[in-house]
Amino acid sequence: MIRVFNMFVPTSFLLLALADALVLTASMVVCLSLSYATLSIVLTNHEGHLHQTAVFTLVTIPCLFMMGLYERKYLLTLKVLCLRVLIGLGLSFLCLMTIFYVIPESRIWMSALFPALALSSVGLLGNRAVLTSIANISSLKNRVLVLGTGPQAQRIERAERELRPANFIVLGFAPVEPCATCVAQNRVVRANDLLSLCETLEADEVVVALEHPELSMPRETLLQFRLKGIRILDTATFFEREFGQLEIDRPYPNWLLFSNGTTMGRFETAIKRTFDITISMAFLLFALPLLCFTALAVKLEDGGPIFYRQERVGLNGRKFSVVKFRSMRVDAEKDGVARWASVDDPRVTFVGGIIRKIRVDEIPQIFNVLSGEMSFVGPRPERPTIVNDLIKDISCYPYRHIVKPGITGWAQVNYPYGASIADAREKLKFDLYYVKNCSLMLDLIILLQTVRVVIWPQGAR
Repeated sequence: MIRVFNMFVPTSFLLLALADALVLTASMVVCLSLSYATLSIVLTNHEGHLHQTAVFTLVTIPCLFMMGLYERKYLLTLKVLCLRVLIGLGLSFLCLMTIFYVIPESRIWMSALFPALALSSVGLLGNRAVLTSIANISSLKNRVLVLGTGPQAQRIERAERELRPANFIVLGFAPVEPCATCVAQNRVVRANDLLSLCETLEADEVVVALEHPELSMPRETLLQFRLKGIRILDTATFFEREFGQLEIDRPYPNWLLFSNGTTMGRFETAIKRTFDITISMAFLLFALPLLCFTALAVKLEDGGPIFYRQERVGLNGRKFSVVKFRSMRVDAEKDGVARWASVDDPRVTFVGGIIRKIRVDEIPQIFNVLSGEMSFVGPRPERPTIVNDLIKDISCYPYRHIVKPGITGWAQVNYPYGASIADAREKLKFDLYYVKNCSLMLDLIILLQTVRVVIWPQGAR
């Protein structure tokens, strides 16, 4: 993996994006040549054909990303893969039509565009078939030696099984401290000289998965590893890289003290605020018919209020009122007790169930963004009573309030709706990853992936 804009990105998926770009470019060049221009005219950029090809490629790649086609979990089932490719190309077609309307000079004739989309679909599926085959080749994965055989090491062993295919292969677990062995006995490797063991196994990196690293960490040996060019990771960094989430069980979060990502500079903050305002105004204008129709539907169903205000916890723990379309009965919380929404919650109205599924109930929060109480991207704000309950069970929960809350966030695009303390713990791992690594690029990635969540609702209630 390599780190890009504070994010760990698998090299294989960067290569996949490059291969996709080549497929899209080649498809458009071929289809332009077969339709209304010769190959020589296209390649010499006569009449701007190369510009058209560039527009086609640069628009389609983000649309494929929106559909999760650069995420390993969506490449395992052929049926799902084909569906996502088709929807990604359909979304690209809609975006291109919009661009052609605004900039007529960039227009591509349908006699070339439709065949290019069809030809691209074959190439894109082929790229992913090749990637899946390559990803299963052990010699191309990170070769990892784990120091430790206790519960922390067991988590890595479990992760190797859960990630299909994993970006790493565990060469073995070396016992360093006296503790119960929690990993498979046949995977335990013993040696008096860890450096020699590492060289014998040809390890690329060493993960320190000790239960008490402050007491039993072999610091001199680890220094020798570094001098030999072998990477050293702790379990927190390892899981951050592989799962895009942060550890929440450490009593003293060093990442909070030393990370540069928890705060943006003045320039980035100004750009983010400008982006929030610009996108909010544009989105309100674009979604105005939908907003009017939703407001009418909510009002006609039971005659109750259209909007629902609810107190939430925001930046630095300050409270504010969030605005949403009302999706529950007027007397949903007549006893004043805050509750999580459950599956098939009887309090949800018929219209409310629909707008929750497609996330339309969240759109009025744009007014909170315009007022500066929220951002488009950030941890979802929770209710004060629920926050107080969660803090009792999860001591590091308040750390998510270091940044502004958002309409969408890293947890929302990586984890389904949460309705329990266990779910809150899992979502907090993603929220803290965002807090640690927040950047304009990560915000853009989250916004693109939010399209996938809207099209494929993940546990909306």
